[in-house]
Amino acid sequence: MLQSHGDRSPRPAKYFVHDRIFGIGEDYWVDDDHGRHAFLVDGKALRLRETFELKDTERRVLITIRKKMLSLRDAMTIERDDAPLATIRRKRLSLLRHHYRVELVDGTELDVSGKILDREFLVEYDGELLAEISRRWLTVRDTYAVNVVREDADPPLLIAIAVCVIRMAERERGEG
Repeated sequence: MLQSHGDRSPRPAKYFVHDRIFGIGEDYWVDDDHGRHAFLVDGKALRLRETFELKDTERRVLITIRKKMLSLRDAMTIERDDAPLATIRRKRLSLLRHHYRVELVDGTELDVSGKILDREFLVEYDGELLAEISRRWLTVRDTYAVNVVREDADPPLLIAIAVCVIRMAERERGEG
């Protein structure tokens, strides 16, 4: 269900996203828990619609994130190998906290909820925790951790989900 594609080598459970310069055309690194670069988030400035690419350290595109065009509600799509993988939308009835639904193309639904703009939220599947996004334990400003809880989870997908919901919440608040 949430397995990674490609490299099956052991991966650290925690990633650190350095998003101090978050925006279109801006790039930032995601490091593993040993301080090594693991992924690059590459913002594409000269595109008709908002686009980010999650790349490996060799700068190969693993996941593409795009703002969905012609959608009644704000939505972003996640693609892998030029094929749709997931669509993310804000849930309609979420008054106190931010709630987003991730619909994978295989019909699986993930729930994202918490204080998105504070970088304190969870990604869950059917009530089971997949990842915790937090900057609670960090002293570095503008860095947050993506703690992947399940071994069979797909770290690039979970990082892409975090990037998407943060971007959507920032746009909703008028920051983007």
